[in-house]
Amino acid sequence: MKIEVIIPNYNGASLVKKNLPAVLSAVAHHKDCLVTIVDDASSDEDKIELSAYINQIKKESKIPVQLLGHEKNLGFSSNVDSAAFLSDADIIILLNTDVAPEKGFLEPLLSHFTDENVFGVACMDKSIEGNNTVLRGRGVAHWARGFLQHGRGEVDKVDTFWLSGGSCAIRTELFKKLGGLDPLYNPFYWEDIDLSYRAQKAGYKLIFDNRSVVEHRHEVGSIKKHYKKSSIQKVAYRNQFIFIWKNITDFSLLMSHIMWLPYHLIKAILRLDLLFLQGFFLACIRIPAIIVQRLYQRKFYKKTDKEVIFRNL
Repeated sequence: MKIEVIIPNYNGASLVKKNLPAVLSAVAHHKDCLVTIVDDASSDEDKIELSAYINQIKKESKIPVQLLGHEKNLGFSSNVDSAAFLSDADIIILLNTDVAPEKGFLEPLLSHFTDENVFGVACMDKSIEGNNTVLRGRGVAHWARGFLQHGRGEVDKVDTFWLSGGSCAIRTELFKKLGGLDPLYNPFYWEDIDLSYRAQKAGYKLIFDNRSVVEHRHEVGSIKKHYKKSSIQKVAYRNQFIFIWKNITDFSLLMSHIMWLPYHLIKAILRLDLLFLQGFFLACIRIPAIIVQRLYQRKFYKKTDKEVIFRNL
């Protein structure tokens, strides 16, 4: 089984230098493996530092390492897709630059792909948050007030609602078949939930395996490092709308969203929540592109929204 580890980078050369040795160590025993760092138009300084480091690693590592890059910053979805769609591996493993896999993380992931209906497997994420370590990686979701609400699930079960784009393994053929991560969500957030949701509606399985462990230091990642908190929240609101308008096809859920929408907008106006209103507007101007994607992906669906969202209720 051929695998490719894809590490998207944006001004994170220092993180690559810190965590790539752990990645190479974790996959060193796998005979057919490639590690790809794909740079999303980082600063000249970061590019120089990263390139010099990768050239050094190439001389020392038994695992092939390559560096790809763009001239223009595209965003997380497009950055990952640019490497994934070039891959000839059976399985792609997505790891953020601020993620360091522990030894033995690879075998549990790969063991599930003997089942051809498995789309992907999520790792257990030891999230370092201040002085606390929170176990993440298994996602849960529910429908409330016209929106899909998602959160952290307990890590003692094997089902998951989505695969985190920062630490997971995906069958490459199915990733390409479903169109990969959607650039509509650029620069970040909701793209991994969107892909996972589409995979489930297409009838494929998602698995969470707590034996596959990675350490994730979110506070040093590129999003919080390079974007203001207000900008992050605005994008999150925008992408929450995009997800609903793009993916939800069940009539009753669509009506629920439409009926609750005035409530959410009026509430935002009364609370002077300008970020919510800006997020709504930014989603509205993307409606033509949303419709195109909505029509395209319908051909893959084998399950209804209710079958996916309420499967455990």
